[in-house]
Amino acid sequence: MRLVSVPLGVVATLLVAFMVLTASARSFAALQPSGIPAWLQAHVGDGDGQISQVVLERARALYLKKVAQGAVSNPCYFAMDATRPSDLGNGVLGRRYYVMCEADHSFRAISSGHGSGRNLKGVVDFSNGKRCAKNFGNAMDSSLTAGGAYITREAKTSFKGFYRAGAKKDAAFLRTFIQFDGEGEAANARPRVIGGHAAQVLRATCMRKNPNSSYADRDGLVPFGKLVDYAGGRSNGCTSWSQADASQIIAMVKGNPTTLYIYPESRDIAAVAQAAKNHSASAPYWNASCLKEIGAPKFWPRKTLEPMIEQYRKDHPAAPPQPLPMCKES
Repeated sequence: MRLVSVPLGVVATLLVAFMVLTASARSFAALQPSGIPAWLQAHVGDGDGQISQVVLERARALYLKKVAQGAVSNPCYFAMDATRPSDLGNGVLGRRYYVMCEADHSFRAISSGHGSGRNLKGVVDFSNGKRCAKNFGNAMDSSLTAGGAYITREAKTSFKGFYRAGAKKDAAFLRTFIQFDGEGEAANARPRVIGGHAAQVLRATCMRKNPNSSYADRDGLVPFGKLVDYAGGRSNGCTSWSQADASQIIAMVKGNPTTLYIYPESRDIAAVAQAAKNHSASAPYWNASCLKEIGAPKFWPRKTLEPMIEQYRKDHPAAPPQPLPMCKES
């Protein structure tokens, strides 16, 4: 075999070119979100209906971790961005809850409520407005949203009462609740009764005689009231969806758990609050519109808030529950 001599200058040029191309490829790869497929990356952004980068990365990492552990096998997973506005105005709800099914390249953004918080008058106010959440926390009875990692668990369907569904037509209101189990700061999700459900509630106003109903009590009575939809409002700390969206989500996870990642966590809140205090432009992601509205977010830890709530309860005992009056027949 005849050996061909290559000038040293050519070798050097080729070597430099190879090094430049390799470095460029590495730089490009470093800029790409780790492992996120292109079709899903196309949904990333800070506009309505899009998912912000950090929220997607954490939600996907949680899902893949739980799949690898054998904890979930559902082909879909969820995320929520509680820094975004709930209400965009003119009756339009912000889409900040995400349903991702990578097997069929499916991405969907829907509305969801955030925790209302509470105003313990004369003691402390950690309530939230309807549009943007300022206060977050994991204290019992705080009605606050706690960010972090969750897994959907069992579904519980409860009868709440009857309501008028049409002309002289009554319907039973049954609401399904999906229990969440959380980790870390959200580990007390079960005792807090944190989960997901339709943003509907029955405001029972009276009791009716209906002894033939399977829902009647020992006296043959059933509650009757008005069905209220609060899809554009706040929750008691749970994840609430419109009735139509709730039906689809519940069907997806009933008997087949999956992961839910809620942003922000306390570390994000602390960093954003510190950046706002220092007037720093360097801070973790927060929805710009809501940050301008709330000024700076705050996380209320259990050890701080629970003693205050308990003391308020002792100082302001609730009145004994009163039985509902009988309905006036119409």
